[in-house]
Amino acid sequence: MHIERPQQAAPHLQTTRMATQPTTDAPTLMPTAETHSDARTYRRARFIVALLLGAYVISFLDRQILALMVKPIRADLGISDTQMSLLMGIAFSLFYSLFGIPIARLADRFSRRGVIVSGMALWCLATAACGLAQRYVSLFLARVGVGVGEAALSPAAYSLISDCFPAQKRASAISWYSTGTSIGAGLALLAGGALIHVAPALELPLIGAVKPWQTVFMVLGVIGLLYCPLLLLIGEPARCRDTLAPAEKASMWTVLGDNKRTLALHHLGFALFMLAAYGSAAWVPVYFMRVQGWTPAQVGLVYGIVIAIFGTLGMIVGGAIADKWFRRGRIHACLQVSSIAALVTIPFAVGVVFAGDIRVQVACLAIATFTFNVPIGLGPAAIQEIVPPRARAQSSAIFLLVMNLIGQGLGPTAVALFTDHVFGRDSAVGLSLIVVNIGALLLAALLLALGCRPYRESYRRLRASSSGI
Repeated sequence: MHIERPQQAAPHLQTTRMATQPTTDAPTLMPTAETHSDARTYRRARFIVALLLGAYVISFLDRQILALMVKPIRADLGISDTQMSLLMGIAFSLFYSLFGIPIARLADRFSRRGVIVSGMALWCLATAACGLAQRYVSLFLARVGVGVGEAALSPAAYSLISDCFPAQKRASAISWYSTGTSIGAGLALLAGGALIHVAPALELPLIGAVKPWQTVFMVLGVIGLLYCPLLLLIGEPARCRDTLAPAEKASMWTVLGDNKRTLALHHLGFALFMLAAYGSAAWVPVYFMRVQGWTPAQVGLVYGIVIAIFGTLGMIVGGAIADKWFRRGRIHACLQVSSIAALVTIPFAVGVVFAGDIRVQVACLAIATFTFNVPIGLGPAAIQEIVPPRARAQSSAIFLLVMNLIGQGLGPTAVALFTDHVFGRDSAVGLSLIVVNIGALLLAALLLALGCRPYRESYRRLRASSSGI
């Protein structure tokens, strides 16, 4: 992993910045722990990102594996596409989002490392519990546990990373962390497809018969529990100094009220982008199996490689472009880059279904996967620049609440509802994907474009209220 080393500002320049009100949108360094004094501090920052990335990979591996096991779970539990979509969506995202806010409050006040380790232990135990489910209700409740546990990770991680890197490098740093989504999803498809194929049916004491798909959940849960102790190596970076008062001491209600238009457009724009992305991630594998006749192993190999490579590149390139535009004075770069990516995604998302030639379909899938992943790190990175440091985890959790309820909560279900109740046949899943993608991406592009101006205003207001910065 390579993140360009931040440049340290000269001491006299830091003093000048603290005493002078900015008159332009040119980005300024905050007088915080964001500026590094030596190479050791910077190496520690990269190490923290690497450890958090590993946890994020495991979290997405645990949540995404479900997309490959639709057929055996439906057969064993006797459920519909809509019920399956609730396991992939609402069962996880509703409780992930609701519990994210109180957990993030703990992260803003206490040890972020402790919050993350506790959450990871919980979601890994819940993942293993999915392997014990014998009925739909018990599987639903286990997925709820996964969502609650994973709610502890990202808000605390964003706060940690933001205290490790200066503003000019945060989009790239958070995008590197966010590559865990594509790496984890890719591994779920690559390793998961193979694991499903070879996983044995077991007969366990006190538990009884265990189907292959249940074995997969148990194995993933154990892997995550073994990783938990490594997170104890994370050193808590110093939070931003008290010189940020009064903005530092503002309540969350004040933060939300001062930035209501910015946050509304930001949250809804990114959430609709993710609605299309999560809907595609959940049902594209099913499309290739139902319509193209691929096996789970074939889908896992092709789609896993596409997500792992092109999804990761999308986040890295998106973060690099946003940081470059930010340094040139485009304070709203994260929103602008994401708005453009939404529009670019549409023709390739359509091509995945309508291209005709399977090679062209896979090529369109690769490009769409790249652009779908561009905003994943940019949404949370944008928030870090317009809220006080002690409100970063909570603000991120509120963003994730909106994004996951709309994106992950409604994305898979929206596609399933069109398939079940509009087109009325399983083979129409591709048409459902197109309808949902076009509508959500067009609206996302519009809202993010409209959000650029109020975002700049929020950025200037925070610095104006922070000790004259």
